[in-house]
Amino acid sequence: MPRARTAVRRFGVRALVITSALLMVPIAGFAGVAAAQPSGGAPAVPDVTSADGSKITLIEDRAPQRLRVTVHSTAMDRDIQLVVLRPADTSKPAPTLYLLNGAGGGEDGATWGVQTDYIDFFKDKHVNVVTPLAGKWSYYTDWVKTDPTLGVNKWQTFLTQEVPPLVDAALDTTRVNAIAGLSTSGTSVFNLAIAAPGLYKGIGAYSGCAQTSDPMGQQFVKTVVDVWGGGDVTNMWGQPNDPLWAANDPLLHADKLRGHAIYVSSGNGLPGPYDTLADAGIDGQVNTLADRIVIGGAIEAATNLCSHNLAGRLGQLGIPATFDFRPVGTHSWGYWEDDLHSSWPILAQSMGI
Repeated sequence: MPRARTAVRRFGVRALVITSALLMVPIAGFAGVAAAQPSGGAPAVPDVTSADGSKITLIEDRAPQRLRVTVHSTAMDRDIQLVVLRPADTSKPAPTLYLLNGAGGGEDGATWGVQTDYIDFFKDKHVNVVTPLAGKWSYYTDWVKTDPTLGVNKWQTFLTQEVPPLVDAALDTTRVNAIAGLSTSGTSVFNLAIAAPGLYKGIGAYSGCAQTSDPMGQQFVKTVVDVWGGGDVTNMWGQPNDPLWAANDPLLHADKLRGHAIYVSSGNGLPGPYDTLADAGIDGQVNTLADRIVIGGAIEAATNLCSHNLAGRLGQLGIPATFDFRPVGTHSWGYWEDDLHSSWPILAQSMGI
């Protein structure tokens, strides 16, 4: 159980320095299966719809144990592509992990598939892994208005009402799910779990900020949506004093996280083992390394503050959770790959694996 701390620290000089740095640049945003049988290619498109009429329109076999699934979202009136990793043995049902990308929503190169070993990592895990390749700068939430730049965003509806019954029908799942995400999605995973009680059994949040309605949390959201995404955050949750900001603040509603298996991680912003010229993401580029250390360090220091606030709040509520506060580390993919590996036993147990 996390140690009790002050639930929300005052928005002081330290937070102002950190959030000012956020405005500078965007973020980069084994249990074996015995006698496994081949997946046998793509399953048939199920003849089912979700409650609002959303449906799968195409399932493509892209590689061994890897599918591309196209879902037509009624709420957004558009097709959304999902990358789906399948277990080696599809003769028996498997649970599903919804694994979200960061601020870019998988519409750029900052994805689990490009930046990490997640494809190899999950090859011998008896689980379906579902990742949307859309949703940039949206916080995977339902927006109150259409945004001139970012369009219609109804991601909470998509991920809690439209997709799960379709995935269950197409893949013959156990209908047991968990959800994990990094950076901005480290906020989203909590809100999605709170919005749909019982849908997700486990939650993994890597370098996220589980607070949105205080000055620091609002600065995070505004930086992502307005500065990096070119959108208008008032189209998401209204003006800063709109009750929707508080309604979508996981820290304020942490009591609703009771009963979930929870894993939260964050570095402290100081350079660590992946913050070197030899790192694959740096590739010897001095300017890239400088950006990661200065900007990525500032962002991670801010998420560290948020995560300590969440640890304190869950401690006050007596809600058990695992917090991994790394002694070093910036806001970057090498650490998130490690976080995925470290959180897997907790997520797997929550899904009955």
